Amino acid sequence: MKSNLIDRRTLIAAAVGLPLLSVHAQVSDLGDAINKAGRQRMLSQRMGKAWLALVHGIEKSSAQSALDKSMSLFDRQLVELKAYAASADIKDTYNKLESSWSGYKGALVGSAPARENAATMLQLNAGVLALAHQGTVQYEAVQGKPLGKLVNVAGRQRMLSQRMAMYFLAARLPVDAATASVEIDKARNEFSNAMVMLHKAPETTPRIEEDLKVADAQWLFFESALKKVTLTESSTPKALIDVFQASENLLQVMDRVTGMYSSLKT
Repeated sequence: MKSNLIDRRTLIAAAVGLPLLSVHAQVSDLGDAINKAGRQRMLSQRMGKAWLALVHGIEKSSAQSALDKSMSLFDRQLVELKAYAASADIKDTYNKLESSWSGYKGALVGSAPARENAATMLQLNAGVLALAHQGTVQYEAVQGKPLGKLVNVAGRQRMLSQRMAMYFLAARLPVDAATASVEIDKARNEFSNAMVMLHKAPETTPRIEEDLKVADAQWLFFESALKKVTLTESSTPKALIDVFQASENLLQVMDRVTGMYSSLKT
């Protein structure tokens, strides 16, 4: 029954498609900047997840599409965020991110995805994530309002959904399963705590609350998929596919939520 529910949600998410919500041609304001800067964090993890799915040989069409579209969107948003940079410090962060991204991109597309290259991919992935997060925090600081923090936190939920799935797939190769277990547990706790914060935030409108409840339901499916097998057990293709699909569905909802927060006027 759960598998059927996940499959139906996958069809809904596929109909929505990517690029994701609120992708404008240029950065429109600081709320949009925080949203896009935060989306770069998510894309770094989504690309890693898609690459590892290709190594496993699961969801090949969806994984390749996710990788290709995420790379294209990351490139475009990087240009926009550099152009919008409000200070020398932010410009410096995005110059560094551009350099780090170049190395990561090479690992993603320089050769066919393979287990022996997974550790290097994950290392480069971490560097891109750190700089993308730094840029998000810097843009939030420029805005300096509670709403900016909510955009950052909601946007970080997108990243965490992809990070948990990425490490789940990495552990099943296996590549550094002990680290993967720690990262998944850490991300799971951060995600749960952030959902509580978003529900309680006074800025959360009834419309946003509706989608947060949808995200709560998606999170239950995703967390269930993550727990299907322990990190020390062998994994079936179905378990890997369920994690991949559930993470995509949760991403769609949280991206929509983040876009709504970023559109609120302070």
